[in-house]
Amino acid sequence: MERSYALDGTFNFRDIGGYAGLDGRTVRWRRVFRSDSPHRVSAAELPALGVRTVIDLRRPREVARDGRVLDYPGLDYRHIHPEHPEWGLAAPGESLERFIADRYRELASLGTEGIGAALKVIADPSSAPVVVHCVAGKDRTGVVCALTLSLVGVSDDDVAADYALSTAASERFSAWLRASLPSAEVPPAPFMSSPAAAMHLFLEELRAEHGSIEGYAKHAGLTEADLAALRSHLLTPEAGAER
Repeated sequence: MERSYALDGTFNFRDIGGYAGLDGRTVRWRRVFRSDSPHRVSAAELPALGVRTVIDLRRPREVARDGRVLDYPGLDYRHIHPEHPEWGLAAPGESLERFIADRYRELASLGTEGIGAALKVIADPSSAPVVVHCVAGKDRTGVVCALTLSLVGVSDDDVAADYALSTAASERFSAWLRASLPSAEVPPAPFMSSPAAAMHLFLEELRAEHGSIEGYAKHAGLTEADLAALRSHLLTPEAGAER
């Protein structure tokens, strides 16, 4: 199965399936996609992947500025904005990994309600296939997808490796931005990278605070039924099998 898709107008559209999860089961392909903003994608491309639901994690002003994904019959568009402060564009005065992990913990703390709402949508089997996106598809999207994978038993190493794939995608996005919109402000290179160590730090510290990733999910409003549904429809029924 393909992990990355070259959809016109996106730079970071990929499937989070294929990773080893709980009890020797595998994360199913074509259930959850992650992306940068798909507002430039044609109305034909997402239906071709069977996408039923789009979760837009951007701020309201970002939606107003760029527009939203094109509508089509059967699409359920969910705008869910987890509250969190602006990063600013000043270079971090600490290690990049520490800076990013702190921003993600801030997002998880202040945006708990929004993150919980997004996870509930992903947990509902009738929502799938789902696309989760923000602007670049690496930070807000990275946190929600990391939590999703962790909740179905994917190892921190695999979660962090999946997250780190956004670095190359962000480089493609930055190059396009400079070429297509020369007057636009391009974030400094450190802000466009996704070091695996930052995700490791975030997950470790979230566990220390809440006891487990499941503990955080319950704090965010997920029930045992939500977690069971998430695992039931995102994981293969048995090792090595797809359904």
